[in-house]
Order: sequence, then C-alpha cells, then structure tokens
Amino acid sequence: MTVNEIMTGRVVTIGQDEPVSAAARLLKRHNLGALPVCDGSGRLRGMLTDRDIVLRCVAADTDPKTTRIGEIMSRGIVTAGPEDTVEQAAAVMSRDQVRRLPVTREGRVVGMVSLCDMARRESCGMECAQAIQNISANVKRR
Repeated sequence: MTVNEIMTGRVVTIGQDEPVSAAARLLKRHNLGALPVCDGSGRLRGMLTDRDIVLRCVAADTDPKTTRIGEIMSRGIVTAGPEDTVEQAAAVMSRDQVRRLPVTREGRVVGMVSLCDMARRESCGMECAQAIQNISANVKRR
C-alpha cells in the first residue's frame, strides 16, 4: 500500500511571514495540531505545531501578533513521497519520532499522512504499532 492511498489530500498550509497568531487561529478553526509552512512558490520550508507555538513563542514571552512563523517553526522536516510505501513512511516516523509527515512531490506539499491515517487501515496495523511504540519510547510516565 502506498502513502498516496491513505494520505489526507486537502492540506491547510501557512506562509513563513505570517504572524504566529494567524497560525493559532488556523489550527483552532481546522482542529489541527500542525501546519506545513510554505514559501511563496509553495515549497515546504518547515512545520509549525501547537507545541512550537507554546514553547517557542508563548513560553519565550514573545508576542504572537508580531512574531513571524519563520522565527519559531521547526526546520529540517522529514517527508514522505506519495509513491512511498506505508511501511517506509512508518519507518521514517519511527526513526524521527514524528506523528505526521508532509507528503511532497518536487518539494511541494501534496498531502499529509499521520499515524491515525495508518491506524485506520487494518493492513497497516503492525507498522503503525511499531511506529507508535518507538515514538512513545522516550515518554516518561508519572
């Protein structure tokens, strides 16, 4: 099974020059935890998560109305290709401890695939379970 078969094709993105407050509103409106950050030509430049907003903006006591997304986004993003197998995507997620991957073609976002997308497919059960186990391995329980 390929990533293209299970990915979400309608992706909400945001520009790196937008204020963090705009990203927070998009996250809320669309009930998302992350946004791919793209430049003017649609190329993926980073990812912005709700965690990035909290740790790199709010906790750093910077103003979300004036702080630009490019200042706090995560860089060095791992991606999947639409023709990659689900097993390959799960291996990347496991290795890099991420729960969602932008799916790109020639540097442009064409979809998103998440552990949830994998879990919805019975045939992806083992890959998804292994990825979840590896991603959660460093979580400390109290």
